[in-house]
Amino acid sequence: MIVHRGRHRRRGCASGKRSYVIQYRSAGQSRRYAIGLHGVWTPETARKEVRVQLGTVAQGENPAEERQLNRNAMTIKELVDQYIKAMQAGLILGKGGRPKRPSTIEVNTGQIHGHIVPLIGKRRVQDLTKPDVTKMMNGMIAGKTKAFRKTEKKRGKSVLRGGRGTASKCVGLTGSMLTYAISMGIIEHNVAHGICKPKDQVRDRRLSEEEYRVLGAMLKAANEDPELAPTIAITRLLALTGCRLGEIISLKWSEIDFENSCLRLSDSKEGASVRPVGLPVIGLLEELQEIATTDAVFPGTRGAEFFDSFPNQWRKVFSGPELPDFTAHVLRHSFASLANDLGFTGSTIAALVGHSTGSITSKYIHKLDTVLIMTADTIAGYMQGLLDGGEFKRTAYALDRQSRREATDQMITRSY
Repeated sequence: MIVHRGRHRRRGCASGKRSYVIQYRSAGQSRRYAIGLHGVWTPETARKEVRVQLGTVAQGENPAEERQLNRNAMTIKELVDQYIKAMQAGLILGKGGRPKRPSTIEVNTGQIHGHIVPLIGKRRVQDLTKPDVTKMMNGMIAGKTKAFRKTEKKRGKSVLRGGRGTASKCVGLTGSMLTYAISMGIIEHNVAHGICKPKDQVRDRRLSEEEYRVLGAMLKAANEDPELAPTIAITRLLALTGCRLGEIISLKWSEIDFENSCLRLSDSKEGASVRPVGLPVIGLLEELQEIATTDAVFPGTRGAEFFDSFPNQWRKVFSGPELPDFTAHVLRHSFASLANDLGFTGSTIAALVGHSTGSITSKYIHKLDTVLIMTADTIAGYMQGLLDGGEFKRTAYALDRQSRREATDQMITRSY
């Protein structure tokens, strides 16, 4: 039935407004369902709505309860808060079924608050659709979430750039949050699955031999500024090892095994990992060790444990047109590509750069395969030559017969 409520109370006082209300019984209890205000709803439209809602009641549903559930439905922003707490508690698993690392949690939290929440934070989780997620992705690609934000650090700031790579990562992160929501019984389907994510074009970028020479010249020029010394050394180590940026910036002297020519990383993206490194890397690290004052190879300033000025200094050195689309990851991709050019196989390269498919990933390995050390020497030596401006008449393939014979002769000579 339709009931005109003579007094519509709002904030504790009578307003004199009248509403259309349905009164019905559900589960043995009297219920009321407000259709809307008189004037907004006419008697005729209200009667039509009454017939619709009473029809749902006849089918065993409770429209008043359903409305209350909808009002209390969780938003993406509220899901985000739960998800971040779950990450911090080690309940969200990453690669290898391990809890996400603190650095990963920090990055994910920044992506969530900087990109995802501004675009879909107000949407209800149960109402989210594939078009919503696609629209969010396209908004990031178009730069809608570009911004400068202050951080908790003194004079610190965070630069949000958006773009294809960020959009792709945020779609995956949204999918992870929705998977968490499914496990908590909030929703039943993950609408982020199956969305065609953009490919990050920078990931296909690699340096040519000429660009390595340009890079070497730029590092030599930047060396005239003493403040840039940490960034120059970090860049060289990235080029010569193929390590991830975070692995080099957070490198500790206790993780460097000079005798066995390797890095014994206690916490990488793949967990504990051993990385064979070439003689040019060992030489550079020995130079840095002479001036070391802490266990951090690149100590931070203003109380930070590790060097935190790399992004600003990187832009200062490489913001020009000499090396377009140049990022730290380009050095990692170029290392692997050059290693392939030199004739090394995927499994060998994986062991050098710390991919999960590599066989050298355990912190318990003490004596490395000699072949891996020789491989690291070959790649790092070749790359060092390019950075120094050298040109090679032929590619120094690892299976070059003359090189193999010379190495064997040297070993036999030393045995006498």
